[in-house]
Amino acid sequence: MVKRRNVLLTGVCGMVASSAWAATDDPTGGDPLGSMQWPDLRKKYTQGAPLRFTDEVLVRTPAFADDALNVPLQVDARALLQVGGGIARLIVLADRNPIREVLSFEPLRALPLLAFRIRLEQASPIRCLVQTHDGHWHVGGAMTQAAGGGCTVPGVTRADGSWSKTLNQVQARFFSNPAEGTRRLRVQIMHPMDTGLVAGIPALYIESLELQDGAGQAWWRLQPHEPLSENPLITFEIPMPGPRQFRLVGQDNNGNRIDAAVRV
Repeated sequence: MVKRRNVLLTGVCGMVASSAWAATDDPTGGDPLGSMQWPDLRKKYTQGAPLRFTDEVLVRTPAFADDALNVPLQVDARALLQVGGGIARLIVLADRNPIREVLSFEPLRALPLLAFRIRLEQASPIRCLVQTHDGHWHVGGAMTQAAGGGCTVPGVTRADGSWSKTLNQVQARFFSNPAEGTRRLRVQIMHPMDTGLVAGIPALYIESLELQDGAGQAWWRLQPHEPLSENPLITFEIPMPGPRQFRLVGQDNNGNRIDAAVRV
């Protein structure tokens, strides 16, 4: 593995499966990343359901985040497609962020593979929790160092005031990916994604997105949260063949609607 700051690194190797809490003398609850926040996160998000740490859930992110406002991240759970009746949802967390949940994703007809950027307040484990339809959880993660402050400073468009002129504008494009038998969908939504942690700027963030086909059937659902970077750019993988026309719908926490045609 090349150890360079600007190379994406696969998450923790050598994770061991575990369906029970680790020994009580381990304050991290057996977390391979050694996070003191993990026991509370496990309790909140998995509520005691069976869980294992596994390299089958890949989290790729830089070893050091040069820009704490835009930390690239890819999560990939395709190795679990045939496990436990398939994948119900993915939850992405940054343990040491003041707002820990980054997003929740229901792949539905899409692949369990996402790429996007996040804000990071300080060095933190970043992890992906994958729930299969049998109720079990599968967890992968990686540690990212950061200078910090990504959640507590305003974004560029908020600072210069341009955000209101472009709010919820959508740019979307499909790319053929024949090697994987998929179409790659890249979506950018113009939005300040304010965390509410900057003095005088209330929280303003996209809270729901859904890709629908012409019959109104959902192909995936996404619930973003405040740590997603400003003007989020998100990449999805859609199986082929499929419809040539879709619609992206959603809204932010102030009720501002998102509604855009997406064509192949």
